[in-house]
Amino acid sequence: METGSSSEGSPEPKKGKSKTPRKPKAKDSVLKQKSPAEFFAENKNIAGFDNPGKCLYTTVRELVENSLDSAESISELPVVEVTIEEIGKSKFNSMIGLVDRERVDEALYDDHETAKARERRLAKEAKAQEIQAKNAALGKKVKETTASKGMKGRGEASFYRVTCKDNGRGMPHDDIPNMFGRVLSGTKYGLKQTRGKFGLGAKMALIWSKMSTGLPIEISSSMRDQDYMSFCRLDIDIHRNMPHIHVHEKRENKDQWCGAEIQIVIEGNWTTYRSKILHYMRQMAVITPYAQFLFKFISDAPEKNVTIKFARRTDVMPPVPLETKHHPSSVDLLLIKRLITETSKQNLLQFLQHEFVNIGKSYAERLIGEMGPDFSPKMSVKSLTSQQIVRINQLFRQAKFDDPSGDCLSPAGEYNLRLGIIKELHPDMVATYSGSAQVFEGHPFIVEAGVSVGGKDVKQGLNIFRFANRIPLLFEQGADVVTRTALKRINWNNYKINQTQDKIGVFVSIVSTKIPFKGTGKEYIGDDISEIATAVKSAVQQCCIQLKSKIVKKIQAREQQERKRNLSKYIPDATNAVYDVLKEMAQLHASKKKRYENEDAEILKKVSAKLITKDTLRQKLAEHVEKVDYEMALEYATHGGVSEEPKEAIYIQSLETEPKFIDLRSPIFVFRLFQ
Repeated sequence: METGSSSEGSPEPKKGKSKTPRKPKAKDSVLKQKSPAEFFAENKNIAGFDNPGKCLYTTVRELVENSLDSAESISELPVVEVTIEEIGKSKFNSMIGLVDRERVDEALYDDHETAKARERRLAKEAKAQEIQAKNAALGKKVKETTASKGMKGRGEASFYRVTCKDNGRGMPHDDIPNMFGRVLSGTKYGLKQTRGKFGLGAKMALIWSKMSTGLPIEISSSMRDQDYMSFCRLDIDIHRNMPHIHVHEKRENKDQWCGAEIQIVIEGNWTTYRSKILHYMRQMAVITPYAQFLFKFISDAPEKNVTIKFARRTDVMPPVPLETKHHPSSVDLLLIKRLITETSKQNLLQFLQHEFVNIGKSYAERLIGEMGPDFSPKMSVKSLTSQQIVRINQLFRQAKFDDPSGDCLSPAGEYNLRLGIIKELHPDMVATYSGSAQVFEGHPFIVEAGVSVGGKDVKQGLNIFRFANRIPLLFEQGADVVTRTALKRINWNNYKINQTQDKIGVFVSIVSTKIPFKGTGKEYIGDDISEIATAVKSAVQQCCIQLKSKIVKKIQAREQQERKRNLSKYIPDATNAVYDVLKEMAQLHASKKKRYENEDAEILKKVSAKLITKDTLRQKLAEHVEKVDYEMALEYATHGGVSEEPKEAIYIQSLETEPKFIDLRSPIFVFRLFQ
């Protein structure tokens, strides 16, 4: 009993459940590292690889943009062929050497439907059909029944072979493995306008292929003046961030083909992202009318096959974007240190002059004088201390510099933007505008806009098309500066445009050395940057002003036609009334009850002699209406131009292989002088 009382309130702990904290194992505290490839494999949503459907879309996008960059870099009119081939489960298994196996335990699978679940599903479908039949009998609108979706396990993934072929520069034979098998290595790094968002390109598609199918990527490439074609089959060692080469050889190039062809097999979802991929191709055809695209989707079911050709409309290409130097107001401490490490200049004066834009010799000397007595123009730039570099950075933030010019940028141009809109949308009218270069945080940017009214495959209301560095942005549209400007900051009624009834296309293209994307996926430009928001609003308004004059003239012409129709409608009644009055006046004149003189008397005599009849009056009134209509039309044409509808010349491919010409460029047209 004594023992029991002593244990009351403080029971003896059970054996095996010690409260002593467990010591961590030694290996838990070991410092670990991740390669860039491993990081992006674990965070693939950052690069736009959120789900199988988005992965298929992003793969197509990356390959197409690489092809355009490659062709434009050698001033070759791009020809890009994209093929997506659906691969069935059996075919995929045979590709990886796996034998198909029949299911043995059906209940083990995620898509297995039990008898009770099937009974509930059938009862639900029967009830829905009954309600639908009642609604149809009452004349109510009947919704189409959707097929019931069964559970889809991860093993039932869809696979696709994506092939992209172009006529671009091609790739050096020895560089191909690193260009595809080493993340964060490429030719686009530097301060210039580029299409890419992360600099990953096809590398991320290869990582996704490694994760979803395990199959390698195949690259065929040939450069100009090469008598061979490079072929490489490789995948990526994700942990070491190195290419794993299967085949790398030189093959015969009988056709003297120049360009690149990339083939990759990935998991995807064509059904959910079909519209996004086709919208992307269509919008790419709008912003690059000088390119020719051929898109194919191939399936075992012929009814699913898709073939679309986006024809070239012009052979005028924008200039190639130029690499530029950093503006002093856009650099930070880390960047200044890197520039000091990489520069070939010896002293501080030369470093400031040649490594930054808008710093001349005299201004550089003034800056050095402002830095303090520890600085001199002839001092070695490599000998700068950390404190001195901080002082330079502080002065760059406080001093004033001229804005950078937009000479390094390559916008699509009003000419190409207008042609692209007309080619793809066939609008009733279109207006374009290209703004001058402006600056945001030391980076130049140019905003181009186009507004169209009417057209085919265009929904009523606002249809917004966004482009950044000449690539379409299809996701996260609601938060974008273009969307918010079009919806909230433009009063469309002021420009005779009905925002809800008219088919309005709003096209805005922004190019810059640094696009200020928001979000991890870099799919939209924020609305919080006042410089860009103001430029977008101004560009769209300029387009609307152009359209307003066209719409007003069109309304005037329509009203004129309506007046003519109304006058012509009343000609018979007016003729009868006038003739009856003249006839009565002629009788009074003949009976001498009332005398008329001069011209009036002559007219009445002609009425009595039936030289003037109803037909004569009807003809004269019709001629008068035509004359008034002609005079008003002439006045309208004098003020507004003879042609109401824009006439666009048809592009015809030149027969000469290498024509010699000089392009004289204007914001709205290009005059080509052949030599």
